[in-house]
Amino acid sequence: MPATATTVKEPLVIPVSATDGCRFDLLGSEPAAEWRQLIYWIPAMGIPAKHYLALADALAVHGVAMIVHEWRGIGSSDVRAGRGCNWGYRELLQDDLAAGLAVARGRWPQANCWIGGHSLGGQLGALFASLHPDAFAGLLLVASGSPYWRRFRHGWLIGLAYTLAPLLADLLGYLPGRRIGFGGNEARGVIRDWARSGRTGRYAVDGMAEDFERQLAALQLPVLALRLRDDWFGPAASLDWLLDKLVRADRTVELITPADLGEQPADHFGWMKSPAPIAAHIARWLEARNAVFVAPPGAVA
Repeated sequence: MPATATTVKEPLVIPVSATDGCRFDLLGSEPAAEWRQLIYWIPAMGIPAKHYLALADALAVHGVAMIVHEWRGIGSSDVRAGRGCNWGYRELLQDDLAAGLAVARGRWPQANCWIGGHSLGGQLGALFASLHPDAFAGLLLVASGSPYWRRFRHGWLIGLAYTLAPLLADLLGYLPGRRIGFGGNEARGVIRDWARSGRTGRYAVDGMAEDFERQLAALQLPVLALRLRDDWFGPAASLDWLLDKLVRADRTVELITPADLGEQPADHFGWMKSPAPIAAHIARWLEARNAVFVAPPGAVA
Protein backbone atom coordinates (compact mmCIF):
# COMPACT_ATOMS: atom_id res chain seq x y z
CA MET A 1 0.00 0.00 0.00
CA PRO A 2 2.22 2.89 -1.18
CA ALA A 3 1.60 6.33 0.24
CA THR A 4 -0.22 7.62 -2.85
CA ALA A 5 -1.65 4.40 -4.18
CA THR A 6 -4.85 5.63 -5.72
CA THR A 7 -7.57 8.21 -5.96
CA VAL A 8 -10.82 7.89 -4.05
CA LYS A 9 -14.23 6.91 -5.39
CA GLU A 10 -17.43 8.76 -4.55
CA PRO A 11 -18.45 8.50 -0.86
CA LEU A 12 -20.34 5.34 0.03
CA VAL A 13 -23.81 5.42 1.60
CA ILE A 14 -25.12 1.92 2.29
CA PRO A 15 -28.52 1.40 4.00
CA VAL A 16 -28.80 -1.29 6.67
CA SER A 17 -31.75 -2.78 8.54
CA ALA A 18 -30.98 -4.36 11.90
CA THR A 19 -32.68 -7.59 12.89
CA ASP A 20 -35.17 -5.71 15.07
CA GLY A 21 -36.11 -3.32 12.26
CA CYS A 22 -34.01 -0.28 13.17
CA ARG A 23 -32.38 1.38 10.18
CA PHE A 24 -29.15 3.29 9.64
CA ASP A 25 -26.59 4.03 6.93
CA LEU A 26 -23.00 2.87 6.65
CA LEU A 27 -20.75 5.62 5.32
CA GLY A 28 -17.26 5.30 3.92
CA SER A 29 -14.75 5.46 1.12
CA GLU A 30 -13.01 2.95 -1.11
CA PRO A 31 -9.98 3.34 -3.38
CA ALA A 32 -10.65 3.77 -7.07
CA ALA A 33 -7.99 1.17 -7.93
CA GLU A 34 -8.06 -2.47 -6.89
CA TRP A 35 -7.91 -2.97 -3.14
CA ARG A 36 -8.03 -5.79 -0.59
CA GLN A 37 -8.09 -4.33 2.95
CA LEU A 38 -11.44 -3.29 4.50
CA ILE A 39 -11.79 -1.63 7.90
CA TYR A 40 -15.15 -1.72 9.66
CA TRP A 41 -14.96 1.34 11.94
CA ILE A 42 -17.01 2.14 15.06
CA PRO A 43 -17.22 5.78 16.21
CA ALA A 44 -16.76 7.16 19.70
CA MET A 45 -19.85 7.49 21.88
CA GLY A 46 -22.25 10.07 20.47
CA ILE A 47 -20.18 10.87 17.36
CA PRO A 48 -22.01 10.52 14.00
CA ALA A 49 -20.39 8.40 11.31
CA LYS A 50 -19.98 11.39 8.98
CA HIS A 51 -17.24 12.82 11.19
CA TYR A 52 -14.94 9.93 10.21
CA LEU A 53 -15.27 10.38 6.46
CA ALA A 54 -12.03 12.36 6.37
CA LEU A 55 -10.26 9.37 7.94
CA ALA A 56 -11.91 7.05 5.44
CA ASP A 57 -10.77 9.25 2.53
CA ALA A 58 -7.23 9.39 3.94
CA LEU A 59 -7.10 5.61 4.17
CA ALA A 60 -8.43 5.22 0.64
CA VAL A 61 -5.42 7.17 -0.62
CA HIS A 62 -3.32 4.34 0.84
CA GLY A 63 -5.41 1.68 -0.86
CA VAL A 64 -7.49 0.79 2.20
CA ALA A 65 -11.30 0.91 2.22
CA MET A 66 -13.20 1.97 5.33
CA ILE A 67 -16.85 1.59 6.25
CA VAL A 68 -18.05 3.64 9.22
CA HIS A 69 -20.77 2.21 11.44
CA GLU A 70 -23.55 4.46 12.75
CA TRP A 71 -24.51 4.29 16.41
CA ARG A 72 -28.14 3.54 17.13
CA GLY A 73 -29.79 6.84 18.07
CA ILE A 74 -27.16 9.00 16.31
CA GLY A 75 -26.83 10.51 12.83
CA SER A 76 -28.61 8.49 10.15
CA SER A 77 -30.23 6.12 12.67
CA ASP A 78 -34.03 6.21 12.46
CA VAL A 79 -34.53 5.98 16.25
CA ARG A 80 -33.72 8.32 19.12
CA ALA A 81 -33.25 7.47 22.77
CA GLY A 82 -36.14 8.30 25.08
CA ARG A 83 -38.32 6.92 27.80
CA GLY A 84 -40.18 4.78 25.27
CA CYS A 85 -37.12 3.85 23.21
CA ASN A 86 -34.29 2.12 25.02
CA TRP A 87 -31.42 -0.25 24.17
CA GLY A 88 -28.05 -1.37 25.48
CA TYR A 89 -24.86 -3.04 24.39
CA ARG A 90 -26.82 -6.20 23.55
CA GLU A 91 -28.71 -4.49 20.72
CA LEU A 92 -25.55 -2.77 19.51
CA LEU A 93 -23.61 -6.04 19.39
CA GLN A 94 -26.24 -8.57 18.36
CA ASP A 95 -28.43 -6.44 16.09
CA ASP A 96 -26.65 -3.37 14.70
CA LEU A 97 -23.02 -4.43 14.36
CA ALA A 98 -23.96 -7.89 13.12
CA ALA A 99 -26.30 -6.42 10.48
CA GLY A 100 -23.84 -3.76 9.36
CA LEU A 101 -20.95 -6.16 9.03
CA ALA A 102 -23.09 -8.70 7.16
CA VAL A 103 -23.96 -6.04 4.58
CA ALA A 104 -20.31 -5.01 4.22
CA ARG A 105 -19.12 -8.61 3.89
CA GLY A 106 -21.85 -9.34 1.36
CA ARG A 107 -20.71 -6.41 -0.76
CA TRP A 108 -16.98 -7.20 -0.54
CA PRO A 109 -16.72 -10.92 0.29
CA GLN A 110 -13.07 -11.27 -0.77
CA ALA A 111 -11.71 -8.37 1.31
CA ASN A 112 -9.52 -8.84 4.37
CA CYS A 113 -11.76 -7.38 7.06
CA TRP A 114 -10.40 -5.54 10.10
CA ILE A 115 -12.51 -4.10 12.89
CA GLY A 116 -11.56 -0.89 14.61
CA GLY A 117 -12.86 2.02 16.54
CA HIS A 118 -12.34 5.25 18.40
CA SER A 119 -12.80 5.42 22.19
CA LEU A 120 -15.92 3.41 23.14
CA GLY A 121 -16.03 2.26 19.52
CA GLY A 122 -12.74 0.46 20.08
CA GLN A 123 -14.15 -1.26 23.15
CA LEU A 124 -17.26 -2.40 21.28
CA GLY A 125 -15.02 -3.54 18.43
CA ALA A 126 -13.06 -5.72 20.83
CA LEU A 127 -16.25 -7.17 22.34
CA PHE A 128 -17.70 -7.87 18.90
CA ALA A 129 -14.47 -9.50 17.74
CA SER A 130 -14.56 -11.71 20.82
CA LEU A 131 -18.00 -12.91 19.72
CA HIS A 132 -16.81 -13.56 16.13
CA PRO A 133 -13.07 -14.30 16.36
CA ASP A 134 -12.94 -15.87 12.89
CA ALA A 135 -14.51 -12.89 11.14
CA PHE A 136 -11.60 -10.44 11.36
CA ALA A 137 -7.95 -10.15 10.43
CA GLY A 138 -7.23 -7.89 13.39
CA LEU A 139 -8.33 -5.09 15.71
CA LEU A 140 -7.50 -1.36 15.42
CA LEU A 141 -7.83 1.01 18.39
CA VAL A 142 -7.45 4.79 18.26
CA ALA A 143 -7.68 6.85 21.47
CA SER A 144 -9.34 3.91 23.18
CA GLY A 145 -9.07 2.08 26.49
CA SER A 146 -11.08 0.75 29.39
CA PRO A 147 -13.24 3.28 31.26
CA TYR A 148 -12.25 1.70 34.63
CA TRP A 149 -12.17 4.56 37.13
CA ARG A 150 -9.03 3.37 38.92
CA ARG A 151 -6.98 3.93 35.75
CA PHE A 152 -7.52 7.70 35.63
CA ARG A 153 -6.20 10.71 37.51
CA HIS A 154 -8.86 11.95 39.90
CA GLY A 155 -10.55 8.63 39.32
CA TRP A 156 -12.94 9.10 42.24
CA LEU A 157 -14.67 11.88 40.27
CA ILE A 158 -15.03 9.60 37.26
CA GLY A 159 -16.29 6.82 39.54
CA LEU A 160 -18.90 9.22 40.87
CA ALA A 161 -20.02 9.93 37.30
CA TYR A 162 -20.54 6.18 36.78
CA THR A 163 -23.00 6.26 39.66
CA LEU A 164 -24.78 9.48 38.73
CA ALA A 165 -25.09 8.99 34.95
CA PRO A 166 -27.36 5.91 35.13
CA LEU A 167 -29.49 7.65 37.77
CA LEU A 168 -29.91 10.70 35.53
CA ALA A 169 -30.69 8.51 32.52
CA ASP A 170 -33.33 6.60 34.50
CA LEU A 171 -34.84 9.87 35.74
CA LEU A 172 -35.13 11.47 32.28
CA GLY A 173 -35.51 8.30 30.21
CA TYR A 174 -32.16 8.88 28.46
CA LEU A 175 -28.83 10.59 29.16
CA PRO A 176 -28.91 14.17 27.75
CA GLY A 177 -25.33 14.02 26.60
CA ARG A 178 -25.55 17.05 24.35
CA ARG A 179 -26.73 19.20 27.25
CA ILE A 180 -24.16 17.97 29.76
CA GLY A 181 -21.29 17.96 27.27
CA PHE A 182 -20.57 14.23 27.14
CA GLY A 183 -21.51 11.95 24.25
CA GLY A 184 -24.81 12.26 22.46
CA ASN A 185 -28.29 11.67 23.79
CA GLU A 186 -27.68 8.12 24.98
CA ALA A 187 -30.08 5.30 25.79
CA ARG A 188 -30.22 4.43 29.47
CA GLY A 189 -29.34 0.80 28.71
CA VAL A 190 -26.12 1.88 26.98
CA ILE A 191 -25.26 4.10 29.94
CA ARG A 192 -25.96 1.25 32.36
CA ASP A 193 -23.62 -1.14 30.51
CA TRP A 194 -20.96 1.55 30.07
CA ALA A 195 -21.09 2.66 33.71
CA ARG A 196 -20.83 -0.95 34.94
CA SER A 197 -17.59 -1.44 33.02
CA GLY A 198 -16.35 1.87 34.41
CA ARG A 199 -17.11 0.90 38.01
CA THR A 200 -15.84 -2.68 37.88
CA GLY A 201 -13.22 -2.70 35.14
CA ARG A 202 -14.93 -5.75 33.64
CA TYR A 203 -17.22 -6.18 30.63
CA ALA A 204 -20.67 -7.66 31.10
CA VAL A 205 -23.78 -6.96 29.04
CA ASP A 206 -27.37 -6.96 30.24
CA GLY A 207 -29.29 -9.69 28.42
CA MET A 208 -26.19 -11.59 27.27
CA ALA A 209 -24.81 -14.62 29.09
CA GLU A 210 -21.37 -14.50 27.42
CA ASP A 211 -18.31 -14.22 29.64
CA PHE A 212 -16.60 -11.37 27.82
CA GLU A 213 -13.57 -11.37 30.06
CA ARG A 214 -12.88 -15.00 29.14
CA GLN A 215 -13.59 -14.39 25.46
CA LEU A 216 -11.30 -11.37 25.29
CA ALA A 217 -8.54 -13.41 26.94
CA ALA A 218 -8.95 -16.08 24.25
CA LEU A 219 -8.83 -13.65 21.31
CA GLN A 220 -5.69 -14.15 19.21
CA LEU A 221 -6.02 -11.34 16.69
CA PRO A 222 -3.21 -8.85 16.05
CA VAL A 223 -4.00 -5.47 17.63
CA LEU A 224 -2.77 -1.98 16.76
CA ALA A 225 -3.42 0.63 19.47
CA LEU A 226 -2.68 4.29 18.73
CA ARG A 227 -2.52 6.33 21.93
CA LEU A 228 -2.73 10.12 21.74
CA ARG A 229 -0.13 11.69 24.04
CA ASP A 230 -2.38 14.36 25.58
CA ASP A 231 -5.59 12.33 25.71
CA TRP A 232 -6.92 12.46 29.26
CA PHE A 233 -9.97 10.42 28.14
CA GLY A 234 -7.63 7.59 27.12
CA PRO A 235 -4.47 7.66 29.26
CA ALA A 236 -1.82 4.95 29.07
CA ALA A 237 -3.17 3.19 32.18
CA SER A 238 -6.66 2.97 30.65
CA LEU A 239 -5.32 1.53 27.39
CA ASP A 240 -3.11 -0.91 29.29
CA TRP A 241 -6.12 -2.18 31.26
CA LEU A 242 -7.95 -2.96 28.01
CA LEU A 243 -4.93 -4.49 26.28
CA ASP A 244 -4.09 -6.62 29.31
CA LYS A 245 -7.41 -8.40 28.78
CA LEU A 246 -6.16 -9.48 25.34
CA VAL A 247 -3.48 -11.75 26.77
CA ARG A 248 -3.15 -13.93 23.64
CA ALA A 249 -3.20 -11.08 21.13
CA ASP A 250 -0.14 -9.79 19.27
CA ARG A 251 -0.31 -6.19 20.51
CA THR A 252 1.41 -3.14 18.99
CA VAL A 253 1.15 0.23 20.77
CA GLU A 254 2.23 3.46 19.08
CA LEU A 255 2.30 6.88 20.77
CA ILE A 256 0.99 9.79 18.67
CA THR A 257 2.41 13.22 19.52
CA PRO A 258 1.61 16.71 18.22
CA ALA A 259 4.69 16.45 16.00
CA ASP A 260 3.10 13.43 14.31
CA LEU A 261 -0.04 15.47 13.64
CA GLY A 262 1.61 18.59 12.22
CA GLU A 263 1.49 20.22 15.67
CA GLN A 264 -2.26 19.64 15.96
CA PRO A 265 -3.43 18.63 19.46
CA ALA A 266 -2.71 14.96 20.19
CA ASP A 267 -5.84 14.51 22.26
CA HIS A 268 -9.06 12.52 22.20
CA PHE A 269 -10.73 14.39 19.34
CA GLY A 270 -8.12 16.78 17.93
CA TRP A 271 -6.65 14.16 15.57
CA MET A 272 -9.98 13.95 13.73
CA LYS A 273 -9.45 17.43 12.23
CA SER A 274 -6.41 16.23 10.25
CA PRO A 275 -6.55 12.42 10.25
CA ALA A 276 -4.05 11.77 7.43
CA PRO A 277 -1.18 10.94 9.85
CA ILE A 278 -3.39 8.45 11.71
CA ALA A 279 -4.37 6.87 8.39
CA ALA A 280 -0.69 6.59 7.46
CA HIS A 281 0.12 4.81 10.75
CA ILE A 282 -2.73 2.36 10.21
CA ALA A 283 -1.81 1.73 6.56
CA ARG A 284 1.84 1.08 7.42
CA TRP A 285 0.84 -1.40 10.11
CA LEU A 286 -1.52 -3.21 7.76
CA GLU A 287 1.16 -3.39 5.12
CA ALA A 288 3.66 -4.77 7.66
CA ARG A 289 1.18 -7.45 8.63
CA ASN A 290 1.12 -8.55 4.97
CA ALA A 291 -2.42 -9.74 5.65
CA VAL A 292 -3.70 -12.77 3.79
CA PHE A 293 -6.78 -13.35 5.93
CA VAL A 294 -10.17 -13.75 4.26
CA ALA A 295 -13.20 -14.30 6.49
CA PRO A 296 -15.07 -17.49 5.67
CA PRO A 297 -18.61 -17.10 4.30
CA GLY A 298 -21.12 -16.79 7.13
CA ALA A 299 -18.47 -15.88 9.72
CA VAL A 300 -20.98 -13.43 11.21
CA ALA A 301 -24.52 -14.73 11.25
